[in-house]
Amino acid sequence: MTAEPTTAHSSRWPVPPQDGYTVDDLFTLPGLPPHTELIDGSLVFASPQRKFHSMVIDLLVVGLRSTAPPEVKVRREMTVVLDRRNGPEPDVSVVRSEADGKGMEQTSYAAADVLLAVEVVSPDSEARDREAKPHKYATAGIPHFWLVEMTGTDQHPVVRVYELDPVTKAYALTGIHHDRLKTGVPFPVDIDISGDALKEL
Repeated sequence: MTAEPTTAHSSRWPVPPQDGYTVDDLFTLPGLPPHTELIDGSLVFASPQRKFHSMVIDLLVVGLRSTAPPEVKVRREMTVVLDRRNGPEPDVSVVRSEADGKGMEQTSYAAADVLLAVEVVSPDSEARDREAKPHKYATAGIPHFWLVEMTGTDQHPVVRVYELDPVTKAYALTGIHHDRLKTGVPFPVDIDISGDALKEL
């Protein structure tokens, strides 16, 4: 009697195309886990979210919506199409209101419609959040970028605010905010980001 050959390991993910995936694949491949991103043609899967990450997103979304003018909308964890090989998912985005009119089935925004992209750094995404994504957002012309990290003994957020330099097409740091995030762009913003504010959520 001859034993049938067995496969020691079989992957449930498709083999990537030779030239990598495109944003069309990102929206049509079946079975991708929630919050999958496309970076340079590669699919990036999200690790389990830490409480800090979730709470800071909530804090910023509520704060931004409290002063957002009618011409913009604040959205969390939506894909932004930068080009055919890049579809990252900022933790928070401020988009033009007219780009938000595709109904409840809308899955993405074009980079040209995004005024602000925010990334809350997680241990598994430090390099992407600090290096790859800001560079790509700047290249795509997104005028404002915030990078949020946890710091201090009370584990409160620190927000670094960047503005796009139209000459260099790179972000320039315009402020570092510890307990209160107060800025005039992309619209007047004043958010309590202290440890106490997080604990109240």
